[in-house]
Amino acid sequence: MEFERVVKKRKSVRNFKSKTPSWKDVLYAIDLANQGPFADNQNHLRYVIIENPSTIKSLAHLCEQTWIANTKMLVVVCSNDTFLENLYGERGRIYSRQQAGAAIQTLMLALTEKNINSCWVGSYSDELVREKLKIPQHIQIEAIIPLGFEAGKAKKPAKKSLERCLSWETWTQDHRPSMFEENLEDYTPKG
Repeated sequence: MEFERVVKKRKSVRNFKSKTPSWKDVLYAIDLANQGPFADNQNHLRYVIIENPSTIKSLAHLCEQTWIANTKMLVVVCSNDTFLENLYGERGRIYSRQQAGAAIQTLMLALTEKNINSCWVGSYSDELVREKLKIPQHIQIEAIIPLGFEAGKAKKPAKKSLERCLSWETWTQDHRPSMFEENLEDYTPKG
């Protein structure tokens, strides 16, 4: 699938069919997420795959998001900040969040490429999820990703226009300054 199409096709899905995704496709997506980028080329992420229906229901309850219970698989993305904090101090924790976010997006895009839907869940009790999954105290839970196949066809919400996302040179400048106005090219995204 072409990259632009994958990015524009990806959406958060909260209503899944009872069909279980292929292991091969899920491992493919995790392998791509492991390609980085990583601060100092140090990958300290770990992916906990949950298939047990009882554990999935329990996590849905702990997240206070009952819709999670109807998925067949979850991927819990975790990271260990210790190495980067020792190397970079407080910035190391920021780098861990950044690389986890990049990996989660890559994971979700790779799942989309394989026609597997997902949703990034960030609202949960770290302590309760940590206890349920026996995750050590020093490990950060970055996200819980329910995945499967969409039941129905919910419309993807409109996204903010490109013009509303850009500043040039400073925060307050909302257009591109040009020395040669006659050569200024407009860029309007497709779609």
